[in-house]
Amino acid sequence: MFFTRILRLIHINIVLLKHGLDRIVWATPLFRPFKVLIIFFPWRWFRARQQPTGESIRLALEELGPIFVKFGQLLSTRRDLLPDEIADELAKLQDNVPPFDGLLAKNIIEKSLGQPLEAIFAEFNMTPLASASISQVHPAVLHDGTKVVVKVLRPNVTKQVHQDVLLLQSFAKIIHRTIPRLRRFHPIEVVEEIKCTLFDELDFLREAANASQLRRNFAHSQSLYVPQVFWEYSRKNILVTEQVYGIPISDIKSLNAKQVDLKRLAERGVEIFFTQVFRDCFFHADMHPGNIFVGAEEPDNPRYIAVDFGIMGTLGPEDQRYLGENFLAFFKRDYRRVAELHVQSGWVPPHTRIESFESAIRTVCEPIFERPLKDISIGQTLLRLFQTARQFEMEVQPQLVLLQKTLLSVEGLGRQLYPDLDLWHTAKPYLEKWMTQHFGPKALYYTLKNKFPVWSAKMPELPEAIYDILRFWQNETHYLSYRHSPLHRHGLKKKRHSLKTIKLIGVGMIAMMAAIAYVDPSLEQISHFMTTYKMWLLGLGSVIGLWCVLK
Repeated sequence: MFFTRILRLIHINIVLLKHGLDRIVWATPLFRPFKVLIIFFPWRWFRARQQPTGESIRLALEELGPIFVKFGQLLSTRRDLLPDEIADELAKLQDNVPPFDGLLAKNIIEKSLGQPLEAIFAEFNMTPLASASISQVHPAVLHDGTKVVVKVLRPNVTKQVHQDVLLLQSFAKIIHRTIPRLRRFHPIEVVEEIKCTLFDELDFLREAANASQLRRNFAHSQSLYVPQVFWEYSRKNILVTEQVYGIPISDIKSLNAKQVDLKRLAERGVEIFFTQVFRDCFFHADMHPGNIFVGAEEPDNPRYIAVDFGIMGTLGPEDQRYLGENFLAFFKRDYRRVAELHVQSGWVPPHTRIESFESAIRTVCEPIFERPLKDISIGQTLLRLFQTARQFEMEVQPQLVLLQKTLLSVEGLGRQLYPDLDLWHTAKPYLEKWMTQHFGPKALYYTLKNKFPVWSAKMPELPEAIYDILRFWQNETHYLSYRHSPLHRHGLKKKRHSLKTIKLIGVGMIAMMAAIAYVDPSLEQISHFMTTYKMWLLGLGSVIGLWCVLK
């Protein structure tokens, strides 16, 4: 095992040397003692030109095999760490991987499902529809006539991924120790993050769960269709989904032949993205052209069809607030608000000087807004924000990096379909609608309405809790020996504070119920609550009223 790993590491170094990445190779402990031998390598004598670094890295990864291709694809999403020229080259990596034998796929399916292929499928095509670095896809038909596709994990790919990830981790550690100027790219952390993403993609049950969630989110949508997952035939290494038909999003010629409304299609892609982000907090994070198709049955009302759900992004409430408010503040050129939001949300340290951060953001963003709004890239704006914030010790969260990468893909697809796409004009209504729903009186109303059933279930415990609090402070006051001592005065102050809190609880609950009943008088929860707990409410009101009079 160790000897195999050493041989593989030597092979990796040789490939890097071959493609002109000498400075990386000769800095490693493995080759540093032999640096003088550089003059004897023939490829250095006859190298026609010095390739750009990004192109050299891309060619080297392609030669090293499918796992390194996948690594490069995922690495291209880290535009917050990589120079643009390298990230652009890595984005060109394609999974041009020869398929494995269909009979081998048949054996894998039968072993995983524990029954002959004929018992599962009425038809199964041994020739795959597509082949990638981790899996390949076969068309099939179920016995009820449903057309499906069967995604099969490549044999031994899990073992290969583990071995190559260990090598990448070793290589990242070497780079970190021996090339100080590359430490700012955080090679160890990047490899660790991509390792997690790769291992997630190896689990098809996780992908099936992602597809089911996205399908449920867009169950009645005319904008996006997500194929059905057949759970009874899916396993960790097999995924069976409904077969879908559409035109590849990159096939502009076929879309024009079908007279598809490309302007509407481009705008709808932006709408789908912002709906996923700001309504569902769950978005497809691998929206490259190979995973997106177009249903052109209604050319004036085209619908997107998505496949491959191995990489999905999620956002929490704080992430949503950060993005929504920052986007709106950016396009109002309120840079101070942008800086304040970063500090308030904890993305930059609290000791950050707002004035300095505001100035840095203004320097980056003012040139952007000198162009027409339709030419402004929200993805590039977000990327520049991340890069600027890193100077102020901001640690970019993985979910935000995935979002920025996906936004760049959506912009690219949209402007490929319709070059005059005004992304800001399309996205702004969604951001403003989100702000209205999550902040202000309406947001407060919906929060109270959603929380009320939980609070009402806990109401029977409230009188006893109030009684315990009152007895506690009564006993504490009794034990204070001197009525005019500082300790006694402190005890009385705490007691008065507790009574004030109890009064506020009672008044607040009454006000809350009144507000909900006023806004929605037909709400059955209020009626049920009042009927069920009227005696409790009467007793609680009596206790609070009595204490208010006596104290």
